[in-house]
Amino acid sequence: MSFPRAAGILLHPTSLPSRGGIGDFGPAAYAFVDSLASARQSLWQVLPLGPVGYGNSPYSSTSAFAGNPLLVSLERLADHGWIDRAKFSHLLGESDHVEYDQVFATKMPVLFEAGRGFIQTASGAARQRFERFCKENAGWLDDFVLFDSLRSRYKLASWNQWPPELVRREPQAIEQARKELAEDLQIRCALQFAFYEQWNALRRYASERWIRLVGDLAIFVNYDSADVWAHSELFRLDGALEPEVVSGVPPDFFSATGQRWGNPLYRWDVMNQRGYKWWIERLRWATRNCDYIRLDHFRGFDQFWEIPAGDSTAVNGRWVDGPRDALFQKLSEALGGLPFFAEDLGYITPEVHALRDRLRIPGMAVMQFGFNDEGAHMYLPHRAAGKVIYTGTHDNDTTVGWYTSANDYVRRNAEAYLGQCQDGIHWAFIRAALSSVADFALIPLQDVLGLGSEARMNTPSREEGNWKWRFSSAQFTNELCAKLARLVELTDRTPQRIPVLPDENFAA
Repeated sequence: MSFPRAAGILLHPTSLPSRGGIGDFGPAAYAFVDSLASARQSLWQVLPLGPVGYGNSPYSSTSAFAGNPLLVSLERLADHGWIDRAKFSHLLGESDHVEYDQVFATKMPVLFEAGRGFIQTASGAARQRFERFCKENAGWLDDFVLFDSLRSRYKLASWNQWPPELVRREPQAIEQARKELAEDLQIRCALQFAFYEQWNALRRYASERWIRLVGDLAIFVNYDSADVWAHSELFRLDGALEPEVVSGVPPDFFSATGQRWGNPLYRWDVMNQRGYKWWIERLRWATRNCDYIRLDHFRGFDQFWEIPAGDSTAVNGRWVDGPRDALFQKLSEALGGLPFFAEDLGYITPEVHALRDRLRIPGMAVMQFGFNDEGAHMYLPHRAAGKVIYTGTHDNDTTVGWYTSANDYVRRNAEAYLGQCQDGIHWAFIRAALSSVADFALIPLQDVLGLGSEARMNTPSREEGNWKWRFSSAQFTNELCAKLARLVELTDRTPQRIPVLPDENFAA
């Protein structure tokens, strides 16, 4: 699939300067879209939007379908009568970083109160849309809200530590749990409804300004997730429902011992026998909620790194064949077009490139990697035809931080390629990315703001301190927007008119 020539910003919604300790889909998100429009941007890329699990990573979610309720805006709920503003006035105020424990402890109770209020009082069109949402999404929603409620009941213990009858989903135990938790399940359904209504209202606002939303799909799901609990037969689990093998990547640029992600691996043979139905539903849901999708760890669809579950590092893993063309053929038949691009970084074999080329899925180029040695030149702007180029990603240091810590050899290479950087190395990178032959040029907001390592979003293999960065409303200035706009116009990446999403009078 060919993409138009376009420019955009990479920013996860948690980094927005919303009130309540974490970014959300409220006023700050709409102000950010206005800034993107002022900067003549065509794309806003986010990270996965699911409810976070261990480590608060958006790539470590408790559901492949559900939304993170912490992204629901209390202000917008109040606007639509779900809750009185006085109930959350104590949460107002910006913060420099997301303190997840504090946010969970303070915002979630207010969200639950709002959800309870909606269930008790909603009527008319809002009630009809809620009931339709629950019916149309019952395939994942019913399992997720029960999983989420039971997880809360058992104090966040992994599902394999619940009572045995629930671990094995015995029908009588499941039915009894649904009866006992009926009110709680309804509230959790309401919060999912609020999440997707607010997200789609924000998408519509963006589409009116010719901005498309780029989503991110993690290839694997958490062991402690509704998906593994509800569909254990699709995953490599043993007789005790424990993982036999887990995911990761071998030693590479980021880590000498590799990365042991720990997700259970798929039973691709069973997936194939079932016509890849779970994947089709997952991608159908993703493409309904985003305009383009970044496929994380695309290499895993050709071959994936299989690590013995008992190992503490990824060193002793092995490459195992993935589904390759068979999966994407089914996805294409079910979904029509494939608006995807592939995260194909690291050690990529010719077979992976061939798979991506057969599928006509663009790959990625990350400029920071391009200055290490001659073999890395494929990441530089002049080699990025048909790709999506980034200055850096959520896994990289900021460009300023990268340059500050780079050795003399790398710095000399960067300076030889980019020339004088009187307004900072980050602007030299941005100019080169926008001027490149790549289809999409995506810039982390940290690089637009010229921030250092203190603004890094994630350091792979570090277990704590990630995913916390937020910017302030005063940082993304009109001057920066004007500077970006001029570059966009000069590099022929100006926004093109796109269809506006239908107005469904979103109630949340």
